[in-house]
Amino acid sequence: MHDTLRVRRDAAGSKGCVSRRYALQRFETGRRQPHAPYSRVSSYAIGFPIERPMQSTFRRSTLAALRGFALPSDAISIVPSAADYRRCLLEKIASATRRIYIIALYLQQDEAGQEVLDALYAAKTARPELEVVVLVDWFRAQRGLIGAGRQPGNSTWYQAQNLEYDEEVPIYGVPVQTRELFGVLHLKGSVIDDCVLYTGASLNNVYLHKLDKYRLDRYHLIESTALADSFVNLVQREILPSPAVHRLDLQSPPSSRSLRSEIRAFRGDLKRAAYDTSAGDRENGEFRVIPLLGVGPRNALNRAICDLIASSKIQLTICTPYFNLPVAVTREINRALKRGVHVDIIIGDKTANDFFIDPDEPFKVISALPYLYEISLRRFAQKHQKTITQHRLNVHLWKHGDNTFHLKGLWVDQRYTLLTGNNLNPRAFNLDLENGLLIDDPQGQWSDPREAEIAHLMRNTLRVNQYDELDTLANYPEGVRKFLRRVSRVRVERLLYRIL
Repeated sequence: MHDTLRVRRDAAGSKGCVSRRYALQRFETGRRQPHAPYSRVSSYAIGFPIERPMQSTFRRSTLAALRGFALPSDAISIVPSAADYRRCLLEKIASATRRIYIIALYLQQDEAGQEVLDALYAAKTARPELEVVVLVDWFRAQRGLIGAGRQPGNSTWYQAQNLEYDEEVPIYGVPVQTRELFGVLHLKGSVIDDCVLYTGASLNNVYLHKLDKYRLDRYHLIESTALADSFVNLVQREILPSPAVHRLDLQSPPSSRSLRSEIRAFRGDLKRAAYDTSAGDRENGEFRVIPLLGVGPRNALNRAICDLIASSKIQLTICTPYFNLPVAVTREINRALKRGVHVDIIIGDKTANDFFIDPDEPFKVISALPYLYEISLRRFAQKHQKTITQHRLNVHLWKHGDNTFHLKGLWVDQRYTLLTGNNLNPRAFNLDLENGLLIDDPQGQWSDPREAEIAHLMRNTLRVNQYDELDTLANYPEGVRKFLRRVSRVRVERLLYRIL
């Protein structure tokens, strides 16, 4: 009887064997095991294992089809520091003759923010015909700093400044989602006349190094009329006409609750939006800059990031301030390492995270974030310890005094450089409105500046040689330990990684 059942099961294929093996593995490990694919002929039925071919990882790249604007390689210049960028921004504003479009997550009420806003009003007063527009995140502008208690937002300051001047500098609040937690305006790139100033930095004392501390970022100036027009057209065509977008420098803006249906419709429109590159060219061997826009999963920017990593053959360099990679990015990095690509990842030390709070200060929930990112990094490094030992994977931790780290971007082989505000985390890939500039340099005309930038950003970094050089839960402050244990116990850690 038992022999008959066994023969029937084997003759029916591998389903019974797979199910039985799956149950045993789950019992032994306490974890779900992925089902093996069923086949028409069972390995067990024929008495020897069937060798299955490795699944192809080929995916048709979208990079060659992307349209971009041709320009000379010397039209792009790199500003070396935050303080230099602040001076450059103020000089550009003062000399503007036609248009100023400032786009940032926030314009903060502090010394640097006041300096920028004063410069905008001065430029408008000197040349009333000047077109001046400022875009900031709707929610971020109407609240205080995280962890600082109840405070008036920057919008109160915008309104007070508006009353002091005869000329107007309109400051628009852009809501990307009905709640800040689920999406913010993370567009980068301001336009002054025909120059695009691209940086991940917002506008405050630390980002602009106005006082004693700075937040390290990347700063690029691109002189291109076509690119500048493309940025301005997106604002004029897709953002300002929306009923969800309102001025924050005027008294009594509408409540977020009253705009919910308009915000949902606006987000839907943004998912279909793109920079106008109809005047540009597809891949043609020339030096080009390609603007990319994305909000929500599977957008054009996300696809380009994954395709860039997938296209790497020799060298891949990645920067991110918050190590919490999306599954799609991790998958492509793993494949790149298997192909023999050398991978460098530059990350801020947890003490260089902008959410880090001195352990001697009272615990705040927000201060646990740097530790969550370090836990994620430690897991990644442990999994890839072999390639770290072989120096095929290099993890560099940046730390410089009490300053903080905000770098993001990609460098692929000697050809592609991605400028972006995208943090390469699940939030950026699914929730926030992001953009990027892909520099395509097929002939290596821009290789010296790009290599100089990487070398500059590598300063003040230390290589992680062993994953256990990174701290564990036992090394964390007591408040952080308690919080992380509680998070793990109620199983919300995975949710936190998706929205932070």
